[in-house]
Amino acid sequence: MTSLQQRWTLHHVTELSAHCAEAAAHSSKSYCFTAQLPLCVPDKATPTFATMALISIEDLAELDDEQLDDDVTDSSEPMDDEEQERLYAHWQAVGRTHQVTVPREMTGPIMEMTRRNQEMGQERVPFAVISRHEKLGEIMYEERVYPAGKWACITVGENLYEQSISKGFMKLMRFICKENSAGRYLGMTVPIVNEITMLDDGSSFVKDVLTAYYLPAEFQANPPQPSDPDITIVHRDTIRVITRVFFGTTTEETISRQISLLSELLGTSENVHRDTYMVAVFENPGVPSRRNEIWFIRRDP
Repeated sequence: MTSLQQRWTLHHVTELSAHCAEAAAHSSKSYCFTAQLPLCVPDKATPTFATMALISIEDLAELDDEQLDDDVTDSSEPMDDEEQERLYAHWQAVGRTHQVTVPREMTGPIMEMTRRNQEMGQERVPFAVISRHEKLGEIMYEERVYPAGKWACITVGENLYEQSISKGFMKLMRFICKENSAGRYLGMTVPIVNEITMLDDGSSFVKDVLTAYYLPAEFQANPPQPSDPDITIVHRDTIRVITRVFFGTTTEETISRQISLLSELLGTSENVHRDTYMVAVFENPGVPSRRNEIWFIRRDP
């Protein structure tokens, strides 16, 4: 089998090991991650993957068509043991940068998502842009509305933000990869959304982080139920957010800085919540300067 050129990433946050950075350098394909409210985007994204714990997906380009069979059964040609071990080792390396261990039972979901990503692409959550605020031709922040929809959500509370989102997304991966009442691969949507809550001091995060996956349009009316009791299907009402783009890794430190920057731009506005924020990641975590967004939630949707 040809070597995988695309690697894929288990999501959001923290710097990749040198091995991951080297892999990312061979591909410019984007990924996505996000925050927890309905995300709206009119069309499907190009084959990109959003995940939470980060595991690069920059190694799929050379997969043969028969290896990307769209049947949900296991009839397609599997990766050989060497390729499986190499991809799993990569996930482990990325996991270590988040101070988490990727369990061996994640091998199946890793292979499934890797196999499917090239063929199916990623469905974008739709949204409508309300306004853009620019300075010298640069967009400082943007206001959007995300429609009501159903999300699969899980809350994890670890010592580090990176650990919480990584562990949460691994559970969501298993849900997406057949551990659901439909018994089938559901398809990836982007971005993945992480919601954070501030402590009373306003300077640090509550340990519990909610990670959310928007259910594909096919399943919005009748969502498959998760096998994992830690995952719940939640209907979220229409949400209005103010967003600002930033680049690089997402940690408590970098997110706190982005909250401060957007707060300065908005001034003393009382129209946004100041105790809950969202983080949206739109590119492969293997990309050193990947695109993310901080979301402020409007009080008046």
